[in-house]
Amino acid sequence: MSDLKNASDSSSAFSGFGSDEEEGKGSIELELKKAVFGDPVGFHERLKQHGAFQTGPDESTAPRVTVQEDADGGTSDNIQDIADADLFVLDSGPSIKLPLPPTSDLDPDASLDESEAVWHDSDDNRIVVSLQANLRLRKLRVHEDEDLINGKQYTKRLRRQFEYLHPVPLWAVQSRARKSPDDNRVEKIKPSAGSDSESPSEGERALDSDELSAPPLAKLLQQPGAFLSSEINTSNGKRKLRPEVIDIQRMKDVGIAQPSAITSVQFHPSRPLLISSGPASTISLHHISPRPPNPNPLLTSLHIHSTPLATTVFQPTDGSKILFAGRRRYFHTWDLPSGRVHKVSRFYGRQGEQKSMERFKLSSCGRWMGLVGSRRKGGGLINVLDAGTYQWVAEVRVESNGGVADFEWWGDGEGMMVIGKGGEAVEWDGRQKRIVGRWFDEGAVGITTVAMGGQGSGAKDLGGDRWIAVGSSSGIVNVYDRKSWGSGNVPPSPKPSRAFDQLTTPTSHLAFSPDGQLMAMASRWKRDALRLVHLPSCTVYRNWPTSSTPLGQITALAFSPSSDMLAVANEQGKIRLWEMR
Repeated sequence: MSDLKNASDSSSAFSGFGSDEEEGKGSIELELKKAVFGDPVGFHERLKQHGAFQTGPDESTAPRVTVQEDADGGTSDNIQDIADADLFVLDSGPSIKLPLPPTSDLDPDASLDESEAVWHDSDDNRIVVSLQANLRLRKLRVHEDEDLINGKQYTKRLRRQFEYLHPVPLWAVQSRARKSPDDNRVEKIKPSAGSDSESPSEGERALDSDELSAPPLAKLLQQPGAFLSSEINTSNGKRKLRPEVIDIQRMKDVGIAQPSAITSVQFHPSRPLLISSGPASTISLHHISPRPPNPNPLLTSLHIHSTPLATTVFQPTDGSKILFAGRRRYFHTWDLPSGRVHKVSRFYGRQGEQKSMERFKLSSCGRWMGLVGSRRKGGGLINVLDAGTYQWVAEVRVESNGGVADFEWWGDGEGMMVIGKGGEAVEWDGRQKRIVGRWFDEGAVGITTVAMGGQGSGAKDLGGDRWIAVGSSSGIVNVYDRKSWGSGNVPPSPKPSRAFDQLTTPTSHLAFSPDGQLMAMASRWKRDALRLVHLPSCTVYRNWPTSSTPLGQITALAFSPSSDMLAVANEQGKIRLWEMR
């Protein structure tokens, strides 16, 4: 019975702390019960007073509890009137300032070299972010007790933390120092008229109207400073390549795979840039830089709606313009310094002869532009335009069944060689506006392409090119030495220096290196169908390419201006890059 009575007394004591029935019990026992089971009365009183949860005060400001011994050996204290929240203090160490990223302003939320924003979100001031609740955000605090900040302050703290971890590179600091007040203008790109597709991203511009624009080259050159002309060696140094075996090494691919085949690829004449295009109607401008972590990155791209591109080239003299065209009655010019894109839709008097402008070439002097005409009655023709005004200047006709197969400008840009599909070739002098020689390709069976090279070592009155290569539908490539030719001494049936039969499908691409020591020949109708030829020995390199060289079906190729790199594009939309040493 005594045990049952004691349990009843304990139950009544638990349900009524602070009542008169417990007055006789020891104060220590009551405080222990409050510490273990809590004090409901004090808890509810504090909720009424504050109405929200509050953290405990610092140790320095909390009320101190003193316990004194009685004369009988007991203890007396003054904690009866102390609330539960004041009985416990969280010891988190001394209150010190947290280390912060260096700032140039006393205001921790001041922006660092931040220009005026174009648009402000009014919700930023209403958003409240807790820096205490998220462990990953505590590093953004100015002092230890800071907790709630608004959205605008949160954005500035994140930007400051990022710049602290990733300092501003030197090239950007120098660019800001040279920046003039007029450079603060914001370029607004108008959306394409009549386009239902989504707006292009910042790195890609979509064009389908007469008022076209794109990022100027000056803005592109503000990117990490590797666009100095000294980076690419344009001098044709006389490094001698030995025949039969070549020292060649594969470099990182240029950019990522494109959504379609790449039908045109070319190096910039003076800067480490490479341009590519294809049926996907997109021009891609890449920076040739093998340095990690992002080798050969994409600088910018330009998209033209409903215009599958066939030819895209730099202006030969300084590369300040890009000309591109597809199977349309017009072509475009992209002025890189200003970013303007101009559409040339016609040249009067020749509309019936020029129904498509997809096949064109620019002279090396940059003065003339030649377009393969569409009319084939009585042979074929080339329309010659002034590359500055795009006005018609002259035409070159060739008597050949099937029309013009291909043409190539002389090395000095003052004339051209045009060859028909039947094998008849003519030499046209632009200064005299007349044909100065005719000759036939030996064993011509469906001529497909032609190329000229070896500038400076051939006949000067025929442009100075020593070598001319002619490809056919049988895969045979004839290489002629024009060193002994002249304006009045063009042999009607010359003998080729060498006839290459390594290709078994129609020849689609021929290219000479600028120093005249290499020739590349390829066919797009068979995988890995590419060969390198050494000049003047006219021997094919036997150690490259090998059976494991990842070439694919080749759709375009180009040598760099320094003759030390070869770019090969394929049907998969990839651009492979090799370095020749």
